[in-house]
Amino acid sequence: MPLSIIILAAGQGTRMRSDLPKVLQTLAGRPMLSHVLECARALQAADICVVYGHGGETVPSTIGQEDLRWVLQAEQHGTGHAVQQAMPETPPGNRALILFGDVPLLTVATLTRLLEDTPADGVAVLTVDLHDPYGYGRIVRDGERVVGIVEQKDATPAQRAITEINTGVMVCPAGRLGDWLQNLSNDNAQGEYYLTDVVAMAVRDGVDVRGVKASNRIEVMGINDKKQLAEAERALQARLVDELMAEGVGFADPARVDIRGKLTCGKDVFIDVNAVFEGDVSLGDGSRIESNNLIRDSKMGPGTVVHSNCHIEGATTGRDCEIGPFARMRPGAALSNNVKVGNFVEIKKSTVADGSKINHLTYIGDAEVGAGVNVGAGTITCNYDGANKYKTTIGDDAFIGSGVNLVAPVEIGKGATIGAGSTITKPAAAGELTLGRAKQMTIKGWKKPVKKGS
Repeated sequence: MPLSIIILAAGQGTRMRSDLPKVLQTLAGRPMLSHVLECARALQAADICVVYGHGGETVPSTIGQEDLRWVLQAEQHGTGHAVQQAMPETPPGNRALILFGDVPLLTVATLTRLLEDTPADGVAVLTVDLHDPYGYGRIVRDGERVVGIVEQKDATPAQRAITEINTGVMVCPAGRLGDWLQNLSNDNAQGEYYLTDVVAMAVRDGVDVRGVKASNRIEVMGINDKKQLAEAERALQARLVDELMAEGVGFADPARVDIRGKLTCGKDVFIDVNAVFEGDVSLGDGSRIESNNLIRDSKMGPGTVVHSNCHIEGATTGRDCEIGPFARMRPGAALSNNVKVGNFVEIKKSTVADGSKINHLTYIGDAEVGAGVNVGAGTITCNYDGANKYKTTIGDDAFIGSGVNLVAPVEIGKGATIGAGSTITKPAAAGELTLGRAKQMTIKGWKKPVKKGS
């Protein structure tokens, strides 16, 4: 039977104390709702509908997925009312799986089990055992069958002793669900239509209702405030690191790593403490990431070592490169093999060929650096004239002395040597020593400026 998934994402999230809608609060670098959608898509649903409300068009415009059906719940009158908004275009012959945009840690395995353990014409609710179930609706069973969900305020002492609680996630035949929703009542203290009342209706109609337990409370936890968001963040990070360790990745301390996107690692990769990975990051075989590094949307080649305190974004390396400490690789930085980039070096939109070294206090921007080049400390490519960017080309085996200004556009020939302290504005001949220094002089009688009013 085809599957329709309805994700309830209309809540305001007042306890977040934020102008950002609750389902757009970030978890591992992405909106909570994105995690729910990723899980939903993995179930190969024929139809995915997101019911949104607070935040208006901010939610669909941020998520921006064309394969989704978006339904506005203009006024919020409870979970049952929210699902009602999605039903007119939900095929009645499908099964409907109800998920929540603020329950982002559910796994595909758990939802697959929920679907597989539920007859096509039956109803199932996802449950979990809690050590302290206070405040939650209790699952009342008759053997394996669920016969009701009793809220805390309505529960007898015996029912309050039940530790199995309702998570809100459920699966129903869509046609039957539509009928049950039409018969919901808001005759309660909150004046809302509750989705949980559907269970009692199903039992009344003789439909088989089952309870399928999640393996732990973290997986089904709802996130309502920043404390719970932080708890979910650590839980998700632990899950991501566990998956990588199962693939053979080494961590100095699994609790002190943050993965905010997709991290792909080869064999024998080691990651030290306080490393942050954002976007799409790939680490090649034998690479080593030392402490306090941020790597975003980059690919580090096999054997590459990133020393401590580097910021790398939109960059790539070949084999056996060495970066840092305290280096910055900006978008478009592309190192070939055996390149060394040292401390306080910044590279932007530049290629550096095999075996070149840029060791100290240097800026390379909009440049093409050949193979076997040595760039001395304090060298900069002057690539910007205040309006336009220009390219610097450095030939193979060139030697650039310390404190050199290469004023682009300019070309340094193969095997050229540039003397320390030079400002180069014209092409430097291959194989020759080029100097560009002003004549040294002393200005007699010059006096230092004095602060006004002193």
